[in-house]
Amino acid sequence: MRSPARWIERSLGAVALAALGAGHLAAQAAVPDSIARRVDAVFAEYGRQDSPGCALGVYRDGRLVYAKGYGSANLELGVPLTPASVFDIGSTSKQFTAMSVLLLAKDGKLTLEDDVRKYVPTMPQYGAPIRLRHLLHHTSGIRDYTTLLTLAGEPSQNWTTDDDALDLIVRQRALNFAPGSEWQHSNSGYFLLSLVVKQASGQSLRQFAQSRIFEPLGMAHTHFHDDHAMVVPNRATGYAASDSAGPFRIDMSDFEQTGDGSVLTTVEDLLRWDQNFYSGTVGGAEVLAQMVKPGTLNDGKSLDYASGLSVGKYRGLETVDHAGAWAGYRAQLLRFPTERVSVACLCNLGSTNPDGLARRVADVYLADRLGPAEDPKAAGADVAGTAAPVTLSPEQLRAAVGKYRDPKLGGVARVVLAEGSPFFSTRALRSACTRSARPSSGWRISRPGSGCSRENLGPRGGSSSWASARGNIRWRRSRRRG
Repeated sequence: MRSPARWIERSLGAVALAALGAGHLAAQAAVPDSIARRVDAVFAEYGRQDSPGCALGVYRDGRLVYAKGYGSANLELGVPLTPASVFDIGSTSKQFTAMSVLLLAKDGKLTLEDDVRKYVPTMPQYGAPIRLRHLLHHTSGIRDYTTLLTLAGEPSQNWTTDDDALDLIVRQRALNFAPGSEWQHSNSGYFLLSLVVKQASGQSLRQFAQSRIFEPLGMAHTHFHDDHAMVVPNRATGYAASDSAGPFRIDMSDFEQTGDGSVLTTVEDLLRWDQNFYSGTVGGAEVLAQMVKPGTLNDGKSLDYASGLSVGKYRGLETVDHAGAWAGYRAQLLRFPTERVSVACLCNLGSTNPDGLARRVADVYLADRLGPAEDPKAAGADVAGTAAPVTLSPEQLRAAVGKYRDPKLGGVARVVLAEGSPFFSTRALRSACTRSARPSSGWRISRPGSGCSRENLGPRGGSSSWASARGNIRWRRSRRRG
């Protein structure tokens, strides 16, 4: 793959983008009706006021060429979605955290080789240091705190704070793997980076990003949301599909942690951020090149993850992107740097797939430049979601039923049977146990991040523990009543 830094350097020297102004937000470039119809067809499922939907922004050469809302921002009040609607963009937020860290490195306030314990001294010593670059590249091995909170009975609807998250992280006395040896997405790493920013700068991540990123770029409707009770004008309500009491239910989060997520923004404001990758207003060429430089493992293997951004290819064209999913919100910001075309798709319905929608929009705008359509299997798509039911004997299933505890989580879980199938249940989670389509993955709970171990529920019939496949959390049979 061509070095992602090269297009940064070329772009920052482009005269055409030297004076980008606010007028680009107000006036979209003229779009042929044929293009508009094809794009609108992508969102036809959501283009009605009795359904949540998505807001779309298409950017070319630093200009907003197409923006539109599809569906409702609030079903109770009948408010439509528009390009000015505010969404929680989930993990798409990570690039703003990464930029904050890299700006502090440029300021000389930290280095990426620093041990995280320099800034978060309550972190356990795991034998090998966890460096800030490990957190940036998801190679730390630290267990995902959002999964831990869910397993401990704290759903995203609950009010939780930095202290709640940090307390759970520091109680984990082991890592999933040695730092730098593997890649695994961990929200804990980026949450910890928010604490690093606070210690290094003397400001909260919200304050730092506001003064160093959002205000300089004119992103007036963007912030890290660290106050669950704050009123946010134009915020779209998040929804999930529902089988009872109507087709949808409200799905909002009261988490106050930042770093791994919690940026609220609009497709209009994201244009400003997209422009920065060509103008260099914030960070300059060196920092922007670092943003898209892939991380590496200890053995030298290059990753397709940089600093808060994934780098790859789509139908022959280089891409830089990051998706997001939190509560009833879904997001994708997909950039084609060599073409200077980007697609932002922000949705307020948990069952939407903005990554797929954004790529379909790119298919329209880049039809003459894209290569042949990709076969999902050939492209290495994750097929773990196509899971077969667990097949265990009735005796093995009955032996697994009961109450389980994990002292590191402080939570209680139960394994129950429903219509002959095992379910893993906490106050925040009830998921069926399934076998992964990938033979090496063993047993797992269908919710990403949780699982049940094959060795403890397999043919030997053992049932003393119930394990989390992703987080390596092991629940022990409780001997206590209640």
